[in-house]
Amino acid sequence: MAAAIGIKGHCAQCNMTFELKPWQLNAIAIDIPFDCTYCHCGLQLECVKQLRQFKALDHWALVRPSMIMLTCATLLMALVAEWLGLLSVIGQLNISLVAVLSHLLVVRYARHRQTMTLKLQVISPLPVEQLARIACARLSQQ
Repeated sequence: MAAAIGIKGHCAQCNMTFELKPWQLNAIAIDIPFDCTYCHCGLQLECVKQLRQFKALDHWALVRPSMIMLTCATLLMALVAEWLGLLSVIGQLNISLVAVLSHLLVVRYARHRQTMTLKLQVISPLPVEQLARIACARLSQQ
């Protein structure tokens, strides 16, 4: 997910809904808490159902490019078939209209499935000693 695609977050502390930035989406994906843009408390997605829906968004990422390829191939096939005399002009028009309509419906459905509001839970801040251990562990891995 390179760009924000309509995913919003709802802070449980300040009760505000805001558009999630790409770095916040990455933090949710790798299960790292981040600060709310309004109340600056630590937030994390803890609902298993919403986490599963969020991870399933990767499957919808290729719908638009694959539908563009399928629609272009269908239009080109109808054009060639009409040139060769296998289809009439009305038949080519019907195939083209069905291809474009199915393209628009599938892309609209995919966009609808990608829009969601995640309920983000407030987490308690970590003690300084635990933060130091986490930082040392991450620095030693690099």
